[in-house]
Amino acid sequence: MSSSPARKPRVDASRNRARILAAARTLLAERGDEVQLPEIARVAGVGVGTVYRHFPTQGDLIEAAAELRFAEIEDFARTRLLRAEPGHALAGYLQHVGEVLAADRGLSASLEATRRSAGSEPRGESRARLESVVGELIERDRGAGALRDDCTVADVYMIVGSISATIRSEAGDWRRLLDIVVDGLRPHP
Repeated sequence: MSSSPARKPRVDASRNRARILAAARTLLAERGDEVQLPEIARVAGVGVGTVYRHFPTQGDLIEAAAELRFAEIEDFARTRLLRAEPGHALAGYLQHVGEVLAADRGLSASLEATRRSAGSEPRGESRARLESVVGELIERDRGAGALRDDCTVADVYMIVGSISATIRSEAGDWRRLLDIVVDGLRPHP
């Protein structure tokens, strides 16, 4: 018995999925997890059954939207930051992530709630690629003498988590937090 290769999704199915994700991101950014799948279907211009075929649960849709956001951040890092002058890449990355999170608070809150209730960690290919590019940014800045030797990808995710929490809770100015953190990442004599 031979296994058949994975079939490519139909063009209309791919287009519907993209429309659903775009509608979800817009609505989640505006209202967070108050948004229900039928409303997303209406805004996307598809039937509710189409949404459920692509995303059986709201959590699946939120995870897919987050995966798309990871991919966009990774693309920014690769196309803009890895090509820029070394020494400012990681600070530029953290600034960009802060701006994305500030503009997309509802998705961040929905994602946190989904993961908290499911007890899951971030997942997906985009996350792995993003971790890879963050490692490259770290090495690039470290090579330029602009970053302390012990900075790791895990440190960057801890920093992003802090920025995200500050933005979501409106506990302070995330840009001020970032300035303090970036100063702490510089090598000290």
